[in-house]
Amino acid sequence: MIAPLTPPDNQPPEEPQHPEAAPVADLGGLGGPELARELREGALIALVVAVSGVLLGVLWNWLAPHTPLISDTRNVYLKNTEGEEAIGADGTFVLLSLGFGVLTAAAVFLFRRRGGIPLVVALVVGGLLGAVLGWVTGMWLGPTPDVAAHAKQVGPGVTFNGPLRLQAKGALLAWPIAAMLTQLALTGLFGPRDPEPPHWPGDPHAPQPPAAD
Repeated sequence: MIAPLTPPDNQPPEEPQHPEAAPVADLGGLGGPELARELREGALIALVVAVSGVLLGVLWNWLAPHTPLISDTRNVYLKNTEGEEAIGADGTFVLLSLGFGVLTAAAVFLFRRRGGIPLVVALVVGGLLGAVLGWVTGMWLGPTPDVAAHAKQVGPGVTFNGPLRLQAKGALLAWPIAAMLTQLALTGLFGPRDPEPPHWPGDPHAPQPPAAD
């Protein structure tokens, strides 16, 4: 019969040793202040970019070709049946939107000098809202959409401009797409570089010390 082993000097038996567990990261404060600051800046950038759409509408109404109309005592007709004013208005809106997208993204990059998802989202949302605001502003500044009332006002046989319209609604995406691509390109070319990851001993990719003579 074998007696149970007892530790010397009546000491309690040692508990089994376990490898130390990795410290649990405090997820409650993960990116708290920094993320909140980026969200605030993103909301401000989206608001400023959207408000600049008013200037887009002013320029669109000024530069876009208007459709000339003429009326008789009963009907309203296109003065130039082969005119391409409608296509010209859409093309002018697209070109202006692309320019606004590049300029707003460049201004934001100069202001922040860094990228980030909140900035890209702010540029896309602000650019889309700015394009819609520019579209509405341009139509509001242009001739009245009530063609019959306008024809009656000017009288028969007198040429007048038709309302400014955007036929291709996909043109509203030109601003946010241009802003997003410009921001990504500027960040990739001139943005801060990520720090190199640490190298562990024995890593073949780690820089090797110079050999002793």
